[in-house]
Amino acid sequence: MAERNSPLILGTEPIGKLLIQYSVPAIIAMTVTSLYNIIDSIFIGHGVGALAIAGLAITFPLMNLVVAFCTLVGIGGATISSIFLGQKDKVRATEVVHNVLIMCIINAVCFGGLTFLFLDSILLFFGASHDTLPYARDFMQVILLGTPITYVFIGLNNVMRATGYPRKAMFSSLLTVGCNIILAPIFIFSFDWGIRGAALATVVSQTVAMVWVLVHFANKKNFIHFDRRYSRLKVRVVAKIFSIGMSPFLMNVCACVVVIFINNALQHTGGDLAIGAYGIVNRTLMLFVMIVMGITQGMQPIVGYNYGAKQYDRVRKTLRYGITAGVVVTTVGFVLSELFPHAIVAMFTTSEELVDLSVTGLRISCAMFPFVGCQIVISNFFQSIGRAPVSIFLSLSRQLLFLLPLLLILPTYWSTNGVWLSMPISDFIAFVIAVMALWIHQRKIRQKFQTVQS
Repeated sequence: MAERNSPLILGTEPIGKLLIQYSVPAIIAMTVTSLYNIIDSIFIGHGVGALAIAGLAITFPLMNLVVAFCTLVGIGGATISSIFLGQKDKVRATEVVHNVLIMCIINAVCFGGLTFLFLDSILLFFGASHDTLPYARDFMQVILLGTPITYVFIGLNNVMRATGYPRKAMFSSLLTVGCNIILAPIFIFSFDWGIRGAALATVVSQTVAMVWVLVHFANKKNFIHFDRRYSRLKVRVVAKIFSIGMSPFLMNVCACVVVIFINNALQHTGGDLAIGAYGIVNRTLMLFVMIVMGITQGMQPIVGYNYGAKQYDRVRKTLRYGITAGVVVTTVGFVLSELFPHAIVAMFTTSEELVDLSVTGLRISCAMFPFVGCQIVISNFFQSIGRAPVSIFLSLSRQLLFLLPLLLILPTYWSTNGVWLSMPISDFIAFVIAVMALWIHQRKIRQKFQTVQS
């Protein structure tokens, strides 16, 4: 019989039980992380000012790039480690852990170092004004110096979850958030370090969590752990990690490009406070998106293992449960944002002008939000089964094919409201495309399954 923490249970335990076991810790971790981002913004808004929120929003594209290079390795490594374990190949899964660690360090040093050197120019290109640039610079300088810590923590934490330890992965995320919530107000208010203090609290907290994750993989009692025999980079392993991690990587790169367009469009139509409003809207809606991402993180090892083991009925059942849960979450987000937008926005700032801009943006932006949960789950499903091209296409379609053209067209006619309108329209079109892609895939699997049975 498989041990409780052994990933072998992914092929035998009831799907509902597994999805709860793997998703709930991920959902808690993602939710608490998102709540910290919201609380951090509230601290910054009340402790530093409205322009500081705008400065923080300017950093969103760069933060998306930071995440992009991290997920390229972390998500790719988590996915293929699940597939290898489904194929009963523990050696290759162990190789993945070492390759993820090495590639996280390389990516962090290269990306963080280059970005730090040209930071001011990058932030001005991303939509910063001379008023918001100091806030954005102070925040990102600290974050970039801490990228090696961030990358190692997030990359290995994803692999830890995928190799049978979802609760430990949840705890490491909670550890980060808990330290952040304690340190941020101390650094911002007590030490008067402002927005730089918020960034420093993040890096210090991730250092604590990184040590926790490294200790886990150093423990030889764990199912997958560090082994010097497999500590070298392997071209075939790196290629597989990049091929699957390319989907979330490109998704985050596209998110970076899109936010640049959004920030610049809002700068031209509404000024710095309009960018600040987007920061509030983004933080709010990302809470529900992160919950859905937690669901997909719980699905990923279940889908990957059973797809590798060719247990297609279990794969379909997991997907069905995931879509249902995802739609419920984003529908709740839609209802709350439409009914109580002022109460939500007022938590972030006391500026009436910023509140008014944010309420309008929130109501318009989430108009098609119930469909977003389904689209996210389907896109991540293709990533979990190793169908990188399809996942990449679905990830890019919403950002590049639909949202960018709308951002170029709609503000011409409806000014700032045109920026907000571009988001729900692209959400709905992306949902339709995702459903079509899933229907085609499911039809092929049914035909293949019927051929094998006959």
